[in-house]
Amino acid sequence: QVQLVESGGGLVQAGGTLRLSCAVPRTSATVFRISPMAWYRQAPGRQRELVASISSLNSGNTNYPDSVKGRFTISRDNTKNMVFLQMNSLKLEDTAVYYCNNLVASWSWGQGTQVTVSS
Repeated sequence: QVQLVESGGGLVQAGGTLRLSCAVPRTSATVFRISPMAWYRQAPGRQRELVASISSLNSGNTNYPDSVKGRFTISRDNTKNMVFLQMNSLKLEDTAVYYCNNLVASWSWGQGTQVTVSS
């Protein structure tokens, strides 16, 4: 089972920026490189939702829901087994715990990283 480790969250004012990172163990490098990846978030009392996805290998195709389109950017570094989420122009409603996983969310969830946006 792939063990994911998210980091980079924190407290930021509305309009600010954060960059989240997701590390995939080197032992899972092969499956990582062929897996479309995604970032998800879960706010208190709400279901987990997908906020960004990126295709496998180097094709770099990305998708975002309207709620974050134009503000969030997902990227991956297949040489370092990492996935990133650049979040700009953060809003209060972006407050949540953020997780990474493959696009079908079939790997074990990591601990996530808390993002708190204040006014």
